[in-house]
Amino acid sequence: MAGSLKIHFLLLPLFFIGLSTMASATLFTLQNSCTYTVWPATISGNGAAALGDGGFQLAPGDTVQLPAPQGWSGRFWARTGCNFDDAGNGQCATGDCGGVLKCSGGGAPPVSLIEFTIGSGDAAKDFYDVSLVDGYNVGLSVQPSGGSGDCQSAGCVSDVNADCPKELQVVDDGGAVVACKSACAAFDTPEFCC
Repeated sequence: MAGSLKIHFLLLPLFFIGLSTMASATLFTLQNSCTYTVWPATISGNGAAALGDGGFQLAPGDTVQLPAPQGWSGRFWARTGCNFDDAGNGQCATGDCGGVLKCSGGGAPPVSLIEFTIGSGDAAKDFYDVSLVDGYNVGLSVQPSGGSGDCQSAGCVSDVNADCPKELQVVDDGGAVVACKSACAAFDTPEFCC
């Protein structure tokens, strides 16, 4: 299952998240460059409302923009293989968050994450990272536009699922590798779980 999600933060076929900072507002642009539908999910880390109501569907090639308040902190991830009913109940093959479309908590590992803390005030800096600490399911990239600090592109745009060792693989009903566990999650031993 190659592809990725971009957060206007941009690279190859992946889920892309872009970040634009204008005066006192931040605008995240999420672009699905995968060849399949993803269900982006968000949670806020500082008590603010979840962006995009916590989760939504994003078809291949589609883009959505999410404004964030100054000082926003939180996570984005892409869920795959989801099936939700009209009430927003269902399940995802990867990144599921309690069987609901609109997440109120984190996604079930293994899942690729992008984490943000948007600066507030004149001297504050923006911080973000792409994390595989909870494993990998979809390539992600971030391409900043504006912002405060030394904002550079970041991402994991390779298809890690294609090279995932057998003992770390998560497979779907058809036998396709849909995610790659972290060694800590797979083995739960001190040498892999610092």
